[in-house]
Amino acid sequence: MTFYQTLQQATAAERERLFNAPIIEACRRGDISRQTYLTFLAQAFYHVRHTVPLLMATGGKLGQEYEWVRGAIKEYVEEEYGHQEWILNDIRACGGDADAVRHGHPEQPIELMVAFLYDQIARGNPMAFFGMVQVLEGTSVAIATTVAGQLTSGLGLPPQAMSYLSSHGALDQEHLKFFEGLMNRVEQPEDQAAIIHSAKVVYRLYGDMLYSLTERH
Repeated sequence: MTFYQTLQQATAAERERLFNAPIIEACRRGDISRQTYLTFLAQAFYHVRHTVPLLMATGGKLGQEYEWVRGAIKEYVEEEYGHQEWILNDIRACGGDADAVRHGHPEQPIELMVAFLYDQIARGNPMAFFGMVQVLEGTSVAIATTVAGQLTSGLGLPPQAMSYLSSHGALDQEHLKFFEGLMNRVEQPEDQAAIIHSAKVVYRLYGDMLYSLTERH
């Protein structure tokens, strides 16, 4: 079994809980309010704006023997740079207050998720960062494109209000193949354990954010 397969298997329960969040099914039906979508976009902004800083922090903490990982990080930085601005543009297209979001603060699940990742990089094993990649890119591939289509019709929003979801559904399919290849080169047991642990935590916290959207809905 490859490490990517092991990672998928080890996090199956956490992934199932996330995909069972009622908001996902509601989105597939196009049955959410504009305000709920705006709340989701705000929380997305609060973690996406940290993607490049987290990548850079990870690269800076890795030793020389991880140069192959640093090369992958460089590609990720080039791909991910500026995506938080896409989210703000979507918020504006929905009639939301993008400036308030830019200067605001995340709710607890996303705040804890980001803090956890910085802590793992600084005090633990920086390879733990890739647990977040496992969760967010896998989630995007599974739901983003379908959800974007349903929301466009259900909420009557223009396509430019869905740029973050629409782009990530297709984009992350390629990213996930790249990620699988990268994970299959991870051989150190301590690195594998750190990635699995991180993915479990991020599945839980990102899932908590999705479940909280249902409570609002």
